[in-house]
Amino acid sequence: MFGLQQHRKQVLVALALTSTYFIWGLTYLAIKFGIESFPPFLMAGVRFTVAGLILYGVMRYLGAPNPTKQQWLSATAIGLLLPALGNGTVCYVQQTVSSSVAALSIATAPIWMAIFASLWGCKITAKEWLGIAIGLIGIILLNLGGTFNNAAGHGNLASALLLIFAAASWSFGAVWGRRLDMPHGLMASAAQMLTGGVALLLLSALQGETWPQHISQKSWLAMLFLVVFGSLVAYSAFQYLLKTVRPLVASSNTFVNPVVAFIGGIWFANEHVAPVELIALGVILVGVFLVLSSANKDI
Repeated sequence: MFGLQQHRKQVLVALALTSTYFIWGLTYLAIKFGIESFPPFLMAGVRFTVAGLILYGVMRYLGAPNPTKQQWLSATAIGLLLPALGNGTVCYVQQTVSSSVAALSIATAPIWMAIFASLWGCKITAKEWLGIAIGLIGIILLNLGGTFNNAAGHGNLASALLLIFAAASWSFGAVWGRRLDMPHGLMASAAQMLTGGVALLLLSALQGETWPQHISQKSWLAMLFLVVFGSLVAYSAFQYLLKTVRPLVASSNTFVNPVVAFIGGIWFANEHVAPVELIALGVILVGVFLVLSSANKDI
């Protein structure tokens, strides 16, 4: 029985990692297509509010209890850090930088996660530090390959700092959330997306954003992808990973997401591959392997 449960857990972890690796890699491109019609905070707010309402309704229908007052407060805190400050900032910055550059910059998340985890006494193994270093080397190689150097806004200090802030906010929320009283199961994802989405809608209103008069088919499809796959599937998968594996493993998607965003750019924007970029892909995967295979169970 124990062996069967362990096997089931391994399969679920593999599926969840696959979701965050590939689906979230494509969300950067979906965000780019979405903000062609929608204002950034409004788009992010609608995305998470709709996804949160759907998941909350489904979980209540299936018999999940309504979160307690303390659980709502905890979910709100993480909703502000992850969907609102984390993803909302990325949506705002992608008005001036490409989807690939945005994904590239968010790859600093494992570093922030390791730093924040150490605040609670978690230790980082030498193998994990090596994996982080190799992964970042791959990110640098990918950036030097040429595909991202022509992106609008590349080299903009304000945009770079905002993306680092987004990565830090997301990472702190991911680590802190493990220590808070959260709703059980997928209700945690529902509550976080719902509260984060409402916060983004309020910010959108304060910014004076309005519903667009014309929305392209591409933007509607991007919004559908972000709600269903980016939020309901991948965000819930990420929350499962945070409860099941080390946060550093859960955040390893940030090494793979730039690769997926890079490939998506080739398919949908006719970008060309440079040899150094192919090398970078292999280097990043080596870094991910070292992080995932570490024996450390604390982070």
